[in-house]
Amino acid sequence: MPGRVLEGLRILDLTRVVAGPFATALLADLGADVIKVERPRTGDDYRYGPAPEGETSLSFQNTNRGKRSITLDVGHPEGRDLFLRLVDRADAVVDNFRAGWMASKGLGADVLRARNPRLVVAALSGFGATGPRAGEVSYDIVAQAAGGLLAMTGFPDGPPVRAGGALADFVGGLFLALGVVSALLERERTGVARALDLSNQDAIFAITDSWATIAAGLGMHAERVGNQHSFTAPYDALEARDGWIVVGTASNRLFRRLCAAIGQPELASDDRFRHHRGRAARRRELNAIIGAWVRERTCAEVLAALGPGGADVPCARVARPDELIDDPQLVARGMIEREPHPSLGEIVFHGNPLQFSDAAPRARRLAPALGEHNAEVYAEIGVEAAELERLRAAGIV
Repeated sequence: MPGRVLEGLRILDLTRVVAGPFATALLADLGADVIKVERPRTGDDYRYGPAPEGETSLSFQNTNRGKRSITLDVGHPEGRDLFLRLVDRADAVVDNFRAGWMASKGLGADVLRARNPRLVVAALSGFGATGPRAGEVSYDIVAQAAGGLLAMTGFPDGPPVRAGGALADFVGGLFLALGVVSALLERERTGVARALDLSNQDAIFAITDSWATIAAGLGMHAERVGNQHSFTAPYDALEARDGWIVVGTASNRLFRRLCAAIGQPELASDDRFRHHRGRAARRRELNAIIGAWVRERTCAEVLAALGPGGADVPCARVARPDELIDDPQLVARGMIEREPHPSLGEIVFHGNPLQFSDAAPRARRLAPALGEHNAEVYAEIGVEAAELERLRAAGIV
């Protein structure tokens, strides 16, 4: 019978909004028992957002799928004690509060690991727990700016442009999930559980396309080039008669095939364009030539000429996420999940790209209601119904 990759691991999830919940949703997808710890009465701020009136945010539904939810005020002394009892049975604690917040509640990594030496403690914050900016508040756009990505994004004659969606938050979430799994693997191998201090600025700086390395070695600086590429051409988003197409080539062979497909094979032997360096130096001129050919055609015509049935060069139509809900490739890959919901009818989830052979789907298909699993989870640490009701009435759970 198929199992789940992270079956048997329990994660206490104190994260909220985007980055942390995305990380723990990935872990839940892979079979971990993720217990989302939320504030009593209000819960995660992300519960309130785009949704039919009176319903939990659809964004929350997507980034908290597969989890259990309990409510707990960890700042209250009794709440803190309850949390420590939960820690006794956990494999990891994950948070994305401002650095130092957990320690201010008496729940720093040293306290948690003293309570449970096999506990992995992972924290994601804007700037991490060390350095001169430690503890500063941050949002996605702040991380993109401070990490160097915003300066690289946009067109040369325009302002810096935030990458679409909350990219920095999702990148931070990916690093957070990787860090948790890495630490759990090491713990199983050595018996040592570590604490992870992850900065979202660090996460974004790490993906800025080696530009710090290039700048330090060659004195070159990243520039905003729109959809073009600094070191190769043609590489751009080009407007067709009924939409946009991206075309990218990164070898002389691909360039020759592209030139033949657009009826201009002579470009491939033109001294200006024969080699990468020349094409990169004249990328605007070359992209304009390809763009003029694309403009006269529909997206379907361009893809027929340049795609697998034609020149077989890398190309694609520019599609919005909503246009991809029925995309045959994503559907075939299991990246479009349609789950029945008791009040919403159906929810479409983004699937998990980590698709392991013979792995069972996650045990819980939907995101939890606020405090949905209070009775279940607290019973697991010996809290009886009458005590739970007292804690609820006192606002502790």
